[in-house]
Amino acid sequence: RPANPQGPKTRTFLWDLAYLHADGPGYGIHRHLNKLGFECAVVSPAMIPRKVGDRVKTDRRDAEMLARLWRAGELTPIWIPDEEQEAMRDLIRTRKQAVDAVKVAKQQLLSFLLRHGLRYENGEYWTQRHRRCLAELRRFRFSHQQLVFEELKRAVDQAEERVSTLDQAIETAIPDWHFAPVVDALRTLRGVNTTIAATVVAEIGDITRFENPRQLMSWLGLVPSEHSSGSTVRRGRLTKAGNALARTMLVEAGWSYRHPPKEGYPYLKRSAHLPQHIKDIGWKAQTRLCKRYRALSRAGKPQPRVLAAIARELAGFIWDIARNTPLKA
Repeated sequence: RPANPQGPKTRTFLWDLAYLHADGPGYGIHRHLNKLGFECAVVSPAMIPRKVGDRVKTDRRDAEMLARLWRAGELTPIWIPDEEQEAMRDLIRTRKQAVDAVKVAKQQLLSFLLRHGLRYENGEYWTQRHRRCLAELRRFRFSHQQLVFEELKRAVDQAEERVSTLDQAIETAIPDWHFAPVVDALRTLRGVNTTIAATVVAEIGDITRFENPRQLMSWLGLVPSEHSSGSTVRRGRLTKAGNALARTMLVEAGWSYRHPPKEGYPYLKRSAHLPQHIKDIGWKAQTRLCKRYRALSRAGKPQPRVLAAIARELAGFIWDIARNTPLKA
């Protein structure tokens, strides 16, 4: 049944169940099959049970295995974002790529200067003073070396300008977004600015689909791995099984809880219009996580482990706020 009579034909299936291995088309093929009237479920390959000793892989064996697992209810479809959600996710991920490009451009410039014996020793890199020194630097013997230096500086400026443009685009897109109330409410949490809130919501999607905060923590990969047997309990590193970008944003937000809790002017300004029960959740999170950060630090825990623990509990407060925030119609 072709979706468009003038377009390519779609094979008419004579069976009730079919499997398609898609690597690249994204959610577009899911929407296309739904428009054709097919029931389509998307399953993450990482969540498909596999036999450890199975060393033979063919399309036929894979299809039989998937059919048996589907019949047994062992395949769990993932949450599918709509086109609006996917558009916001594209914007957020493009910003992440731009931020990475800034880091690369800065490192290339500093490495170039270091190769020529030019080391900045008057404080931190990329402060206003450091940038003035870079703007006034004219110490290269050859004109083409000076040209390389100027081009590397220009690459940094262009990359930073791109990040600024995308930040403004995110600010502009949020008010019309279905999840805008959740993004606004999450900003009551300490360390969660507009970019972090938008990233978390764009990557996770509908947070209320998780029945409890532990499910969200597990989805984000913020729970420890475990290999226990009988009375012996062995827990290891974080599973990191979920969305890496959302997890990174929560860890980044966790840094702010190393300071004592307080209701400063920026916090009061961005939360003044929110309902009291949302502000209460934000204050409860701040007092608990600041105390938790200090307790773990005093116990001698490594800082990465402390930040992971803070990020895990922060995910629980995010779940609570999302559950108590009505969405736009």
